[in-house]
Amino acid sequence: MHPGLAEFPESLSLDVHRYLQYLKSERGYSSLTIKNYQRTLIKLLGYLDERQVLLWTKVEPEELKRWVSRFITAGLKANSISLHLSAVKGFFKFLLHKQLIRFDPSELLSTPKQPRLLPKNIDVDEVRQLLNFCPDNTIEYRDKAMMELFYSSGLRLSELASLDTAQLRLVEREVIVTGKGNKQRLLPVGKYAANALEQWLKRRSEFNRHQIAALFISKLGNRISVRQIQQRIKYWTKRQGLASAVHPHKLRHSFATHMLESSGDLRAVQELLGHANLSTTQVYTHLDFQHLAEVYDRAHPRARQSLDK
Repeated sequence: MHPGLAEFPESLSLDVHRYLQYLKSERGYSSLTIKNYQRTLIKLLGYLDERQVLLWTKVEPEELKRWVSRFITAGLKANSISLHLSAVKGFFKFLLHKQLIRFDPSELLSTPKQPRLLPKNIDVDEVRQLLNFCPDNTIEYRDKAMMELFYSSGLRLSELASLDTAQLRLVEREVIVTGKGNKQRLLPVGKYAANALEQWLKRRSEFNRHQIAALFISKLGNRISVRQIQQRIKYWTKRQGLASAVHPHKLRHSFATHMLESSGDLRAVQELLGHANLSTTQVYTHLDFQHLAEVYDRAHPRARQSLDK
Protein backbone atom coordinates (compact mmCIF):
# COMPACT_ATOMS: atom_id res chain seq x y z
CA MET A 1 0.00 0.00 0.00
CA HIS A 2 1.29 3.47 -0.92
CA PRO A 3 2.16 5.73 2.04
CA GLY A 4 -0.76 7.81 3.30
CA LEU A 5 -3.48 5.53 1.96
CA ALA A 6 -3.78 3.18 4.94
CA GLU A 7 -5.65 5.70 7.08
CA PHE A 8 -8.62 5.72 4.71
CA PRO A 9 -11.34 3.08 4.23
CA GLU A 10 -9.98 0.06 2.37
CA SER A 11 -12.91 0.19 -0.06
CA LEU A 12 -11.47 3.44 -1.39
CA SER A 13 -7.74 3.34 -0.71
CA LEU A 14 -7.14 -0.05 -2.31
CA ASP A 15 -8.44 1.16 -5.66
CA VAL A 16 -6.19 4.23 -5.49
CA HIS A 17 -3.24 1.92 -4.73
CA ARG A 18 -4.10 -0.23 -7.76
CA TYR A 19 -4.38 2.83 -9.97
CA LEU A 20 -0.97 4.12 -8.93
CA GLN A 21 0.52 0.70 -9.60
CA TYR A 22 -1.14 0.71 -13.02
CA LEU A 23 0.43 4.07 -13.82
CA LYS A 24 3.85 2.73 -12.90
CA SER A 25 3.79 -0.73 -14.46
CA GLU A 26 1.56 -0.30 -17.50
CA ARG A 27 1.67 3.38 -18.35
CA GLY A 28 5.31 3.97 -17.42
CA TYR A 29 4.65 7.22 -15.56
CA SER A 30 7.62 8.80 -13.80
CA SER A 31 7.94 8.48 -10.03
CA LEU A 32 7.48 12.25 -9.69
CA THR A 33 4.18 12.18 -11.61
CA ILE A 34 2.95 9.21 -9.56
CA LYS A 35 3.81 11.05 -6.32
CA ASN A 36 1.89 14.11 -7.52
CA TYR A 37 -1.12 11.97 -8.46
CA GLN A 38 -0.91 10.21 -5.11
CA ARG A 39 -0.97 13.53 -3.23
CA THR A 40 -4.00 14.67 -5.20
CA LEU A 41 -5.92 11.44 -4.66
CA ILE A 42 -5.12 11.46 -0.94
CA LYS A 43 -6.62 14.95 -0.80
CA LEU A 44 -9.70 13.60 -2.54
CA LEU A 45 -9.91 10.67 -0.10
CA GLY A 46 -9.71 13.08 2.80
CA TYR A 47 -12.52 15.15 1.36
CA LEU A 48 -14.73 12.10 0.73
CA ASP A 49 -14.01 10.77 4.22
CA GLU A 50 -15.02 14.14 5.59
CA ARG A 51 -18.27 13.92 3.63
CA GLN A 52 -18.73 10.27 4.71
CA VAL A 53 -18.73 9.02 1.15
CA LEU A 54 -17.37 5.47 1.46
CA LEU A 55 -17.95 4.04 -2.02
CA TRP A 56 -16.84 5.27 -5.44
CA THR A 57 -20.31 4.55 -6.77
CA LYS A 58 -21.62 7.17 -4.32
CA VAL A 59 -19.41 9.96 -5.68
CA GLU A 60 -21.59 12.46 -7.55
CA PRO A 61 -20.44 15.13 -10.06
CA GLU A 62 -21.61 17.91 -7.73
CA GLU A 63 -19.45 16.44 -4.97
CA LEU A 64 -16.38 16.69 -7.16
CA LYS A 65 -17.27 20.23 -8.22
CA ARG A 66 -17.45 21.28 -4.57
CA TRP A 67 -14.04 19.67 -4.01
CA VAL A 68 -12.52 21.58 -6.94
CA SER A 69 -14.09 24.82 -5.68
CA ARG A 70 -11.94 24.50 -2.56
CA PHE A 71 -8.82 24.89 -4.69
CA ILE A 72 -10.27 27.95 -6.37
CA THR A 73 -11.20 29.47 -2.99
CA ALA A 74 -7.69 28.72 -1.71
CA GLY A 75 -6.30 30.75 -4.61
CA LEU A 76 -4.55 27.95 -6.49
CA LYS A 77 -3.41 28.90 -9.95
CA ALA A 78 -5.18 27.44 -12.96
CA ASN A 79 -2.26 25.21 -13.93
CA SER A 80 -2.12 23.69 -10.41
CA ILE A 81 -5.86 22.97 -10.48
CA SER A 82 -5.46 21.42 -13.93
CA LEU A 83 -2.86 19.00 -12.55
CA HIS A 84 -5.27 17.93 -9.79
CA LEU A 85 -8.02 17.42 -12.34
CA SER A 86 -5.76 15.32 -14.56
CA ALA A 87 -5.12 12.94 -11.66
CA VAL A 88 -8.78 12.68 -10.74
CA LYS A 89 -10.09 12.30 -14.29
CA GLY A 90 -7.51 9.61 -15.01
CA PHE A 91 -8.45 7.76 -11.86
CA PHE A 92 -12.19 7.72 -12.58
CA LYS A 93 -11.56 6.57 -16.15
CA PHE A 94 -9.56 3.72 -14.63
CA LEU A 95 -12.46 2.81 -12.32
CA LEU A 96 -14.89 2.94 -15.22
CA HIS A 97 -12.65 0.72 -17.33
CA LYS A 98 -12.43 -1.77 -14.47
CA GLN A 99 -16.25 -1.62 -14.17
CA LEU A 100 -16.00 -0.47 -10.57
CA ILE A 101 -18.34 2.44 -11.30
CA ARG A 102 -21.28 2.77 -13.71
CA PHE A 103 -20.55 6.32 -14.87
CA ASP A 104 -17.67 8.78 -14.64
CA PRO A 105 -18.55 11.58 -12.18
CA SER A 106 -15.49 13.58 -13.26
CA GLU A 107 -16.53 13.75 -16.92
CA LEU A 108 -18.16 17.16 -16.61
CA LEU A 109 -15.37 18.75 -14.58
CA SER A 110 -13.99 21.62 -16.62
CA THR A 111 -10.35 22.55 -16.57
CA PRO A 112 -9.83 26.22 -15.64
CA LYS A 113 -8.73 28.37 -18.52
CA GLN A 114 -5.02 29.05 -18.50
CA PRO A 115 -4.14 32.73 -18.63
CA ARG A 116 -2.86 33.48 -22.10
CA LEU A 117 0.49 35.14 -21.63
CA LEU A 118 1.48 37.08 -24.71
CA PRO A 119 5.20 37.47 -25.34
CA LYS A 120 6.66 40.85 -24.58
CA ASN A 121 7.05 43.00 -27.62
CA ILE A 122 10.13 45.00 -28.50
CA ASP A 123 9.71 48.75 -28.88
CA VAL A 124 10.10 50.73 -32.09
CA ASP A 125 13.65 51.79 -31.28
CA GLU A 126 14.68 48.16 -30.72
CA VAL A 127 13.09 47.16 -34.03
CA ARG A 128 15.03 49.95 -35.72
CA GLN A 129 18.22 48.72 -34.03
CA LEU A 130 17.59 45.17 -35.25
CA LEU A 131 16.92 46.17 -38.84
CA ASN A 132 19.39 49.02 -39.18
CA PHE A 133 22.24 47.34 -41.05
CA CYS A 134 23.58 47.43 -44.60
CA PRO A 135 23.89 43.93 -46.07
CA ASP A 136 27.32 42.85 -47.30
CA ASN A 137 26.42 39.60 -49.03
CA THR A 138 23.52 37.58 -50.45
CA ILE A 139 22.65 35.91 -47.14
CA GLU A 140 22.45 39.26 -45.41
CA TYR A 141 20.25 40.71 -48.18
CA ARG A 142 17.93 37.71 -47.72
CA ASP A 143 17.89 38.05 -43.94
CA LYS A 144 17.11 41.76 -44.06
CA ALA A 145 14.24 41.13 -46.49
CA MET A 146 12.85 38.36 -44.26
CA MET A 147 12.94 40.42 -41.09
CA GLU A 148 11.60 43.58 -42.73
CA LEU A 149 8.68 41.63 -44.21
CA PHE A 150 8.08 39.86 -40.90
CA TYR A 151 7.70 43.12 -39.01
CA SER A 152 6.13 45.01 -41.90
CA SER A 153 3.20 42.65 -42.36
CA GLY A 154 2.94 40.76 -39.06
CA LEU A 155 3.32 37.32 -40.58
CA ARG A 156 3.36 34.01 -38.77
CA LEU A 157 6.63 32.08 -38.99
CA SER A 158 5.05 29.33 -41.10
CA GLU A 159 3.50 31.92 -43.42
CA LEU A 160 6.84 33.57 -44.08
CA ALA A 161 8.61 30.26 -44.74
CA SER A 162 5.92 29.10 -47.17
CA LEU A 163 5.83 32.25 -49.31
CA ASP A 164 6.43 31.90 -53.04
CA THR A 165 7.57 34.69 -55.32
CA ALA A 166 4.18 34.64 -57.08
CA GLN A 167 2.52 35.75 -53.84
CA LEU A 168 4.53 38.96 -53.76
CA ARG A 169 3.29 42.03 -55.67
CA LEU A 170 6.10 44.53 -55.27
CA VAL A 171 4.63 47.14 -57.62
CA GLU A 172 1.41 47.24 -55.59
CA ARG A 173 3.38 46.66 -52.35
CA GLU A 174 1.15 43.75 -51.38
CA VAL A 175 1.63 40.13 -50.43
CA ILE A 176 -0.90 37.30 -50.53
CA VAL A 177 -0.50 35.15 -47.44
CA THR A 178 -1.95 31.70 -46.85
CA GLY A 179 -2.62 31.31 -43.14
CA LYS A 180 -4.19 28.73 -40.88
CA GLY A 181 -6.86 26.59 -42.47
CA ASN A 182 -5.59 27.65 -45.91
CA LYS A 183 -7.24 31.03 -45.44
CA GLN A 184 -5.75 33.72 -47.66
CA ARG A 185 -5.40 37.38 -46.85
CA LEU A 186 -3.96 40.34 -48.71
CA LEU A 187 -1.47 42.40 -46.73
CA PRO A 188 0.29 45.72 -47.34
CA VAL A 189 4.08 45.64 -47.60
CA GLY A 190 5.81 48.66 -46.11
CA LYS A 191 8.32 50.70 -48.11
CA TYR A 192 11.29 49.47 -46.08
CA ALA A 193 10.25 45.86 -46.61
CA ALA A 194 9.54 46.48 -50.30
CA ASN A 195 12.98 47.99 -50.78
CA ALA A 196 14.69 45.10 -48.93
CA LEU A 197 12.71 42.55 -50.96
CA GLU A 198 13.66 44.25 -54.22
CA GLN A 199 17.34 44.07 -53.28
CA TRP A 200 17.02 40.39 -52.32
CA LEU A 201 15.19 39.46 -55.53
CA LYS A 202 18.07 40.89 -57.55
CA ARG A 203 20.36 38.33 -55.84
CA ARG A 204 17.95 35.43 -55.26
CA SER A 205 19.08 33.57 -58.39
CA GLU A 206 22.53 33.09 -56.80
CA PHE A 207 20.91 30.60 -54.40
CA ASN A 208 18.15 29.28 -56.65
CA ARG A 209 20.13 26.47 -58.31
CA HIS A 210 17.08 24.14 -58.21
CA GLN A 211 14.72 26.68 -59.79
CA ILE A 212 12.18 26.54 -56.97
CA ALA A 213 9.28 28.95 -56.39
CA ALA A 214 10.11 29.78 -52.76
CA LEU A 215 10.58 33.47 -52.01
CA PHE A 216 13.27 32.82 -49.41
CA ILE A 217 15.94 30.25 -50.21
CA SER A 218 18.80 28.75 -48.23
CA LYS A 219 22.41 28.81 -49.37
CA LEU A 220 21.97 25.18 -50.46
CA GLY A 221 19.18 26.15 -52.83
CA ASN A 222 16.22 24.83 -50.79
CA ARG A 223 13.21 26.62 -49.33
CA ILE A 224 14.39 28.10 -46.08
CA SER A 225 13.01 26.23 -43.06
CA VAL A 226 11.28 27.69 -40.02
CA ARG A 227 14.23 26.51 -37.92
CA GLN A 228 16.69 28.38 -40.14
CA ILE A 229 14.60 31.55 -39.91
CA GLN A 230 14.60 31.29 -36.12
CA GLN A 231 18.37 30.84 -36.11
CA ARG A 232 18.95 33.80 -38.40
CA ILE A 233 16.82 36.12 -36.27
CA LYS A 234 18.69 34.92 -33.18
CA TYR A 235 21.96 35.63 -34.99
CA TRP A 236 20.93 39.18 -35.89
CA THR A 237 19.64 39.86 -32.38
CA LYS A 238 23.11 39.17 -31.01
CA ARG A 239 24.95 40.89 -33.85
CA GLN A 240 22.88 44.06 -33.51
CA GLY A 241 23.41 44.12 -29.75
CA LEU A 242 19.79 43.91 -28.58
CA ALA A 243 19.45 43.37 -24.85
CA SER A 244 16.39 41.12 -25.08
CA ALA A 245 16.00 37.95 -27.14
CA VAL A 246 14.00 38.31 -30.34
CA HIS A 247 12.16 35.43 -31.95
CA PRO A 248 9.71 35.34 -34.87
CA HIS A 249 6.53 35.54 -32.81
CA LYS A 250 7.91 38.51 -30.89
CA LEU A 251 8.24 40.38 -34.18
CA ARG A 252 4.65 39.51 -35.06
CA HIS A 253 3.46 40.54 -31.62
CA SER A 254 5.45 43.80 -31.85
CA PHE A 255 3.81 44.52 -35.20
CA ALA A 256 0.36 44.06 -33.66
CA THR A 257 1.17 46.10 -30.56
CA HIS A 258 2.69 49.02 -32.45
CA MET A 259 -0.15 49.10 -34.97
CA LEU A 260 -2.80 49.01 -32.26
CA GLU A 261 -1.08 51.65 -30.15
CA SER A 262 -0.83 54.00 -33.13
CA SER A 263 -4.20 53.39 -34.77
CA GLY A 264 -6.54 52.22 -32.01
CA ASP A 265 -8.28 50.22 -34.73
CA LEU A 266 -8.61 46.72 -33.32
CA ARG A 267 -10.65 45.46 -36.24
CA ALA A 268 -7.98 46.49 -38.74
CA VAL A 269 -5.26 44.81 -36.72
CA GLN A 270 -7.33 41.62 -36.51
CA GLU A 271 -7.68 41.66 -40.28
CA LEU A 272 -3.97 42.20 -40.79
CA LEU A 273 -3.05 39.37 -38.41
CA GLY A 274 -5.54 36.94 -39.96
CA HIS A 275 -7.03 35.77 -36.70
CA ALA A 276 -8.82 32.41 -36.83
CA ASN A 277 -12.28 33.86 -36.24
CA LEU A 278 -12.22 35.62 -39.59
CA SER A 279 -13.29 33.27 -42.38
CA THR A 280 -12.03 33.52 -45.95
CA THR A 281 -15.38 34.73 -47.28
CA GLN A 282 -15.78 37.37 -44.59
CA VAL A 283 -12.27 38.76 -44.77
CA TYR A 284 -13.33 41.97 -46.51
CA THR A 285 -16.98 42.14 -45.39
CA HIS A 286 -16.60 44.76 -42.70
CA LEU A 287 -13.30 46.30 -43.67
CA ASP A 288 -12.06 46.56 -47.24
CA PHE A 289 -8.41 46.49 -48.21
CA GLN A 290 -8.26 50.20 -48.99
CA HIS A 291 -9.13 51.00 -45.39
CA LEU A 292 -6.53 48.50 -44.18
CA ALA A 293 -3.90 50.16 -46.36
CA GLU A 294 -4.82 53.60 -45.06
CA VAL A 295 -4.62 52.44 -41.45
CA TYR A 296 -1.30 50.78 -42.22
CA ASP A 297 0.24 53.87 -43.88
CA ARG A 298 -1.01 56.09 -41.06
CA ALA A 299 0.10 53.87 -38.20
CA HIS A 300 3.04 51.58 -38.99
CA PRO A 301 6.34 53.08 -37.74
CA ARG A 302 8.29 52.08 -40.85
CA ALA A 303 5.55 53.26 -43.22
CA ARG A 304 5.70 56.80 -41.82
CA GLN A 305 9.45 57.25 -42.35
CA SER A 306 11.25 57.98 -45.60
CA LEU A 307 13.92 55.59 -46.87
CA ASP A 308 16.69 58.20 -46.73
CA LYS A 309 16.49 58.61 -42.94
